[in-house]
Amino acid sequence: MNFVPDIQVLCCHYTSQQILAESKEDLRGDGLPENVTINRVACGGKIRETAILSALESGADGVCVVACDPDTCHNVLGSKRAAKRVAAVRKSLAEMDVEADRVGMFQVERGFHPEFVRAAVEMNEKIMGFGPSPFKNGGKK
Repeated sequence: MNFVPDIQVLCCHYTSQQILAESKEDLRGDGLPENVTINRVACGGKIRETAILSALESGADGVCVVACDPDTCHNVLGSKRAAKRVAAVRKSLAEMDVEADRVGMFQVERGFHPEFVRAAVEMNEKIMGFGPSPFKNGGKK
């Protein structure tokens, strides 16, 4: 089976601002996998559990939440809120016997794109090891 995972990145506007100022080709050239889709949000703290679960229900094999470093968060507590919400979703997935690591939380410096690319690559590799999401096709493998 030639599995290419659908990785959805939910990324804080402030974290991604300089990252996305570069062209997608530059990011791809730096190693961002083709199958990674970046979705910018106003702040990591605005990412709700329902948004993460919705991405999985809509066909994502993995969701990568990228927010500011907690000590430099533009919105003070946004990154900490995001981390708590990701932890709650991961706990729910584990309770459903689904790999909790299908959802990842990464806190990176603003404008430091190598860390951003590294987070996406790490998430992609992890999901490739898991295989397709159990939520695809109504949970049928």
